[in-house]
Amino acid sequence: MTLPPPPIETDTHEAHIQRLMLHARQELEAGDRLQASEKAWGAVAHRLKVVAAERGWRYDTHSDAFIIVRRLSEELGDDRIDLLFSTANGLHRDYYIDAVPLDELYRQLDYVEELIEMLDRAGRRS
Repeated sequence: MTLPPPPIETDTHEAHIQRLMLHARQELEAGDRLQASEKAWGAVAHRLKVVAAERGWRYDTHSDAFIIVRRLSEELGDDRIDLLFSTANGLHRDYYIDAVPLDELYRQLDYVEELIEMLDRAGRRS
């Protein structure tokens, strides 16, 4: 028997999302690409945590994030969710390889913010 996921404090996750995106922008302005990348990814991970909780879906592993995004993309008929998530996941990878140029990170943070908004709307549809 599979147990339902434990309840989460969505207000706490909302605060983390806002704080992490603010810090991502601040780190980028300071020239710290690695921290900007990882904080943007963290904001997406927290948004996915909220969406999963709202829909009663599991989100315990990095792999679960891909499953959630695919389900939402199929449900909404919007492949842009997948594309934007790929950008966010690329930022997570970039934390370890430090390859994305500064000017490209500005663009990618805009994409991450768009993804966070899309996921927020999708989560509330449940």
